[in-house]
Amino acid sequence: MTAETAPRPTAAQWLSGARPRTLPAACSPVIAGTGLAVFEQGASWVAAALALVVSLALQVGVNYANDYSDGIRGTDTKRVGPQRLVGSGLASPPLVKRAAFVSFGIACLAGLGLVIMTQQWWLLLLGAACVLAAWYYTGGKHPYGYLGLGEVFVFVFFGLVAVCGTAYVQVGKVSLATLLTGVWVGALACAILVANNLRDIQGDQQTGKRTLATRLGDPRTRVWYLLLVALSALLLIVAALLTSWWALLGLAGLILIIPAARTVMSGASGLALIGVLKATGLAELASSAGFAAGLILAARWL
Repeated sequence: MTAETAPRPTAAQWLSGARPRTLPAACSPVIAGTGLAVFEQGASWVAAALALVVSLALQVGVNYANDYSDGIRGTDTKRVGPQRLVGSGLASPPLVKRAAFVSFGIACLAGLGLVIMTQQWWLLLLGAACVLAAWYYTGGKHPYGYLGLGEVFVFVFFGLVAVCGTAYVQVGKVSLATLLTGVWVGALACAILVANNLRDIQGDQQTGKRTLATRLGDPRTRVWYLLLVALSALLLIVAALLTSWWALLGLAGLILIIPAARTVMSGASGLALIGVLKATGLAELASSAGFAAGLILAARWL
């Protein structure tokens, strides 16, 4: 297939390939981290905006990278969720790979802006680690996402690193409340991935994709999802105790996850779990927004 005859996805197909249901996992840590920065009287909206660009570009980049890597390995042929670009033949592998690296490049440029603003040049190493981790999630000869370690990546980079990094570039430190917030936000981000892998568990088992869900099995994966949600609620409360009771507004967002948790524990599978993925992402976004709003209220008007 030549470049002239290679399929060219439409804008809607590119958007679907970016997997917008996963984007709350990129926005949530930046929102929560910025709320903490406001509470600690050190918010910088320019730094927050750059951190958001970094997080979103990394998320889109890793989604396209997964699309490319899974597509060329043939592990996307038995999917329950939305079609992938490479696996469904909507786009050539080189085109999707290029889209992934363009996204990583945008993340790097925004990250460089943060480094220049803060003069914290060691952050360049952290940024490089983020990009490498994003690519080797499903890329390379030995992708760690196929070893059941995908949740580790999500927890570290879309929980701890994203929340603590967002707060650090604004206030220059990482408090205990910030660290705990990184944990509870990361737990919810992991729950999104768990919901995704639970939905695809049968197809992944057939194609040899060894996610944590395929290793744990269906029943224990459902319990794992519930434990992540419970952990996030508990640590949100602890973070509120260390900052302000108003931060408990974040618990209102977790109400959105109750129907999803019921669906998971009811034994639903396949297409019935697609709504769980969306609801979990929205719950993470809403709880982070409520948490940040409470901290802003406490800092500015109370």
